[in-house]
Amino acid sequence: MTRPRPISWRTFQQRLDSLGVPLSSAQLELLRSYADLLLTANRRVNLTALRDEPSLLEKYHLDALSLLPIIARYADMTVEALLQQPWQAVDVGSGGGAPALPLAIAWPRLHYVLIESIAKKARFLAETGRALGLNVEVINARAEEVGQSPRHRQQYDLVTARAVAALPTLVELTLPLARTGGLIVLPKGPKAGEETAAAARAIALLGGELAGVDQVMIPGGEETRTAVIIRKIASTPAVYPRRSGVPARKPIH
Repeated sequence: MTRPRPISWRTFQQRLDSLGVPLSSAQLELLRSYADLLLTANRRVNLTALRDEPSLLEKYHLDALSLLPIIARYADMTVEALLQQPWQAVDVGSGGGAPALPLAIAWPRLHYVLIESIAKKARFLAETGRALGLNVEVINARAEEVGQSPRHRQQYDLVTARAVAALPTLVELTLPLARTGGLIVLPKGPKAGEETAAAARAIALLGGELAGVDQVMIPGGEETRTAVIIRKIASTPAVYPRRSGVPARKPIH
């Protein structure tokens, strides 16, 4: 079996073009700088299992930026129009920064709050955001705590989270942060359909409505990618999210 060739920056830009995601040369340079910072920091702090630039381009950068056409479609606008919107966004469990930092680079009018409970990772995110001049704010806290804070509760147009938890737990960490009418966009793997069925009661209870489970089109990609899209249609009951750790131990079923 022939292994796929590692992706280059030229191929990366061609794949972005095929996705309809317009990036300037300055934005591409920021993505390159982000990859360099991530690989350097990853030698000290376990931020990602990816260890080389081609893997980051394919599994981090492209994965993140491929969400833009999906977000645009559910917002009923083009990608170009979406990138002009001064939305408020929040990412739960940001880790090494995907999808938030690539999206922040591509969408500079977006104000992105990154929630990360591990101090070393939060410090990396804050330092990287400053070094790249991004419109991001980092909070070193648990999502359950942030979701009960008046400053953040039900304030966001867009909520994202990647590889944080199974969907019944994840909706309790994300839906309380979205404003009514906001979108929750959750990249998932091939079992997204099963997870969505298991999370149906939690989605409804927390004020959400399943808008779709979409295949994520990543040019040249071999693995199945999906995104679960939830629209916030009603206020989340005040009891949610429950105290730290409870959503994972006792997910809503």
